Amino acid sequence: MAAAASFSRVFQGLFGLGVVLFTGLMLTKVVPYLSFEPGIDFLTTKSAETNASALFRLGFYVHITSSLWVMATGLVQFFPRLWAGRRALHRTLGKVYVASVLLLAAPSGLILALYANGGLVAKVGFTLQCLVWWLSTWQAYRTARQRQWQPHTDWMLRSYLVTLAAMSLRLESFGLFYLFQTKPIETYLTVTWLSWTGNLVLAEVLIQAGVTRRLLRTALAAAPQPSATTAKPQLV
Repeated sequence: MAAAASFSRVFQGLFGLGVVLFTGLMLTKVVPYLSFEPGIDFLTTKSAETNASALFRLGFYVHITSSLWVMATGLVQFFPRLWAGRRALHRTLGKVYVASVLLLAAPSGLILALYANGGLVAKVGFTLQCLVWWLSTWQAYRTARQRQWQPHTDWMLRSYLVTLAAMSLRLESFGLFYLFQTKPIETYLTVTWLSWTGNLVLAEVLIQAGVTRRLLRTALAAAPQPSATTAKPQLV
């Protein structure tokens, strides 16, 4: 039991470190785009007509910026000891995460899906990803409002692993291209779907393995103990 708990903490730490490093890497990629020039990296793969579209550029800039703080604020929620005794911090970061996904990151992702390279297969894949992202985040919010903490934790994990589809997409692209020598278009179309469906499968595996139950127990244990005259601690 102690060995399993130790392994869980090590895995959690490595996972967190990986996300932090990826977020930092994405920050270095996003900053050059803030010059708003069309001839930069990803934008060079788009036609002049697409780059001239106000809708595309709005979706692009909103998505690349909001996704950064979505990854950061979401990650903190899975490390209860970081906000132990500071319920207000947990609630505030949770609200920022939910509002950013529902109002900014997912809707802007839907805009980008309309302009995705790779034809209908890619457009449908990215569209469904954004819809699942929005719905799972909404469910996380709804269950929190209803004080259903276990379903809330489960839905937050699903939502956050869809958030991390951007990281999975790059890792899987690297693996498919360099390990299996897939063609660029095959790699792209595969990871368009695998990056988020694979993460959802992983979320269900982790939920069934009891990861979210242990997270919730840790969060409740870290919360200040109420006195006989106070209400139960609110996590969100």
